[in-house]
Amino acid sequence: MNESTLIQNVTLVNEGKILVADVLIAEGLIQQIGRIEVEPNHNLIDGTGKHLFPGIIDGQVHFRDPGLTHKGDLYTESKAAIAGGVTSFIDMPNTVPNILTVESLKEKFDIASKKSLANYSFFLGVNGDNIDEVIKMDTSQFIGVSDDGLYFTKKGNLLADNPEIMEKLFANCKSIIAIHSEKEEIVEKNEQAFKEKYGDDIPAKFHPVIRSTEGCYDATKRAIDLAKKHKARLHILHLTTEAETHLFRNDIPLIEKKITTEVSVHHLWFSDEDYERLGMLIKWNPAIKTKKDKEGLLKALLDDKIDLITTDHAPHTLEEKQQTYFQSMSGAPMVQHTLNCMLEFYKQGLISLEKIVEKMCHNPAILYRMTNRGFIRKGYHADLTLVDLNSEWTVAKENLLYKCGWSPLEGTTFQAKIEQTFVNGNLIYNHGTFKEDIFGMPIDFNTKEKQK
Repeated sequence: MNESTLIQNVTLVNEGKILVADVLIAEGLIQQIGRIEVEPNHNLIDGTGKHLFPGIIDGQVHFRDPGLTHKGDLYTESKAAIAGGVTSFIDMPNTVPNILTVESLKEKFDIASKKSLANYSFFLGVNGDNIDEVIKMDTSQFIGVSDDGLYFTKKGNLLADNPEIMEKLFANCKSIIAIHSEKEEIVEKNEQAFKEKYGDDIPAKFHPVIRSTEGCYDATKRAIDLAKKHKARLHILHLTTEAETHLFRNDIPLIEKKITTEVSVHHLWFSDEDYERLGMLIKWNPAIKTKKDKEGLLKALLDDKIDLITTDHAPHTLEEKQQTYFQSMSGAPMVQHTLNCMLEFYKQGLISLEKIVEKMCHNPAILYRMTNRGFIRKGYHADLTLVDLNSEWTVAKENLLYKCGWSPLEGTTFQAKIEQTFVNGNLIYNHGTFKEDIFGMPIDFNTKEKQK
């Protein structure tokens, strides 16, 4: 049951502005913003000195449900997300089974309705096996289609490596097509060269050389060229190179862009200098690359060539990570700490609070045409995150909520703390405790081309 809550005297960060106001929440919605008189039925929260953000929307996670739940599931990972200020997410199709049919997609929504504490949506998977079925569907019913992670299941599943399949998809798909952009041919050639030198025990520091800038750039350029030809809506997932940033526009508003991209927080946080310390723990695909790439990605984010910040949250067990190069799984858990990482950049003077909110709250809602989410506006779902920007804490095993029980950020001290997270007006996270008997909602979205 929704409570009537009045957050008083809080600093709102919303729509390019920072201002002090009161916010009234009732019946799951934001009812009023401004100076609000206290009434007897109001549950009061003193927001003095605190900052209120719209709830973070993470456009790319791998929560592992169904079939891979020894790593994480829709309950554990959504709980970690909420502790990190994330109130909504879009999950990827590389579960077991892969989400390649409307039936399996519906089953996933059903699982989420009973397990996810955050709001949820799911990409439909698309690859060479189901492309003919997908293009017969009304794809506007899906928030997006994606090939991401499917290459783990079967070689040749990356769309970026299949121009014929991409051509067919781009010519027929009415939803966003979100792709993992690497050229397998280049990656395989590099793998072979390093295997001849090191066998299976390739040092982690060579991962960005194997999954090279060339492999990313060539795939991204080809995908963009094909998307332009067919006027398709293409979204390049987890951009990793400075070179690729120059392929994207910043001269029109996001709502008018047909071709968009994102950066995952770990590609802003880590660089190849960190492989020596963390090894396979920071093995991601595409790879974390150079300091120049990291700085170039941040610049492109600030310049609006990069549209969103995501986590690509991908939990594996420590045992799965601590293997030799070819056996070590790619990906790591990040969703509990993504907002903290970005707030640390704010503390360092690298990004404004307004820009963080734009890229993590407003833009995901705009890009995926979400209904009444992503902004602090009257009548919108009350998905909100209350933050203390001056509360130091350190990431440690004891405060991790991931089912896999580890993080590449262990030992990192942050200067800001997420204190409370509201999902649909319910105070789900409150200073370390959770309300676990209320589940999130499926994310409604507008199937038309543009959102008002």
